[in-house]
Amino acid sequence: MFESAEIGHVIDKETYDAEVPALRQALLEAQFELQQQKRFPVIVLINGIEGAGKGETVKLLNEWMDPRLIEVRTFDQQTDEELARPPAWRYWRMLPAKGRMGIFFGNWYSQMLQDRVHGVFKDPRLDQGINAAERLEKMLCDEGALIFKFWFHLSRKQMRARLKALADDPLHSWRISPLDWQQSQTYDKFVKYGERILRRTSRDYAPWHVIAGMDPRYRSLAVGMILLEGLQGALKRPQIHPDKVSAAPLVSSVDQMNLLDSLDLSLNLDKDDYEEQLITEQARLSGMMRDKRMRRHALVAVFEGNDAAGKGGAIRRVAAALDPRQYSIVPIAAPTEEERAHPYMWRFWRHLPARGKFTVFDRSWYGRVLVERIEGFCSAADWLRAYGEINDFEEQVADAGVIVVKFWLAIDKQTQMERFEEREQTPFKRFKITEDDWRNREKWDDYRTAVGDMVDRTSTEISPWTLVEANDKRWARIKVLRTINQALEEAFRKSDKKAKKNKG
Repeated sequence: MFESAEIGHVIDKETYDAEVPALRQALLEAQFELQQQKRFPVIVLINGIEGAGKGETVKLLNEWMDPRLIEVRTFDQQTDEELARPPAWRYWRMLPAKGRMGIFFGNWYSQMLQDRVHGVFKDPRLDQGINAAERLEKMLCDEGALIFKFWFHLSRKQMRARLKALADDPLHSWRISPLDWQQSQTYDKFVKYGERILRRTSRDYAPWHVIAGMDPRYRSLAVGMILLEGLQGALKRPQIHPDKVSAAPLVSSVDQMNLLDSLDLSLNLDKDDYEEQLITEQARLSGMMRDKRMRRHALVAVFEGNDAAGKGGAIRRVAAALDPRQYSIVPIAAPTEEERAHPYMWRFWRHLPARGKFTVFDRSWYGRVLVERIEGFCSAADWLRAYGEINDFEEQVADAGVIVVKFWLAIDKQTQMERFEEREQTPFKRFKITEDDWRNREKWDDYRTAVGDMVDRTSTEISPWTLVEANDKRWARIKVLRTINQALEEAFRKSDKKAKKNKG
């Protein structure tokens, strides 16, 4: 894969000077068209051999194009804030919005390559990282992103010649970094594992471009022309207007009689039992959130359910057990303009808690397979692939030590009607009832179908759904608290067992 880049492509100054003005003009025009259309973001990944011109090329792109529309991101060692979250979190929160370009140094390939070269882990872990990178890029491209991946290459001989020339030049020897010397010692391994990554992750939706880095004029023109061709092609693709997306077919993959209809919605607690159990479960939760083992974990609770099923009341009983500094509640409504300018999962990744903290999502990323599916706000292809994206997201979160608890609060149609009428008749509850609530009620059966599919496809061993019988609010609140406590206790048992094994 790297052989052609080692030949040493050269462009003379006359040819370079003749081609650059037209290339710059075309790149600027494409960049401004990108900004005007605001249909997709551009993500440029910069990797390769030290000294092959990565920094110089990016600097030149900022000169050729409008730097106000380019975000250059550098990812070095992970900060404490980043270490407390899934590895992809640091990249997710830096993704460019639609209409902008983000250039990523030290991206999701860099760390896995360095760790493999230096023996931090072996091939199986490298392959896991490669698979995760593929899934991430596929999801970004499915969301509309345009990805360019550049590997700047030098042969071993070229790299040694460059280092010797700089070392012998007192005026330029400062340009040699410790990383240059380090890579000169690990060159063979770096190229070996780099080629493994490139071969496995070069796909039609996000191909790698290997750039010969010895001649600065050649590499500059090569990168500029690849960017221009890709941008122009993407800008010419027809745009599908959101209003033209047809409603998705509601085809269920599960037997609804074996899911929601199997719940016993008559379950209830009397007031005395409720108050006694409420105090007990809140005390358990408070104690575990202060437990030193919580420093190795974070907690996420997802609340979904029928309108008027009691999500707010359950969340308040959970929050009442805790210090406000320990938790945050994230209400999810229609996406803002900023959120629509990023991939669908972006706004949820941003709110993931640090270790020792607790985030409650009042509605969540499951909106894509519920309301967006039913209302036709996205295509069938979008919500169908969302199941896999959600499972992948939750797996990454769990791998980072985050405990995820998911609740669907279920009520029957008659109970919902009674609660709607009560809200309309009670002055301080009227704000809770909207026209959308009445309209959603007309699609009761569609929602039941979508919920069945959602639970069937996303209730995993890592992150199972808990279906809550919520006709009786007291019963529902206690079940929610008890489930959270059981999840924390189970996570603590596993971490204790792991710590004991590591000591042994």
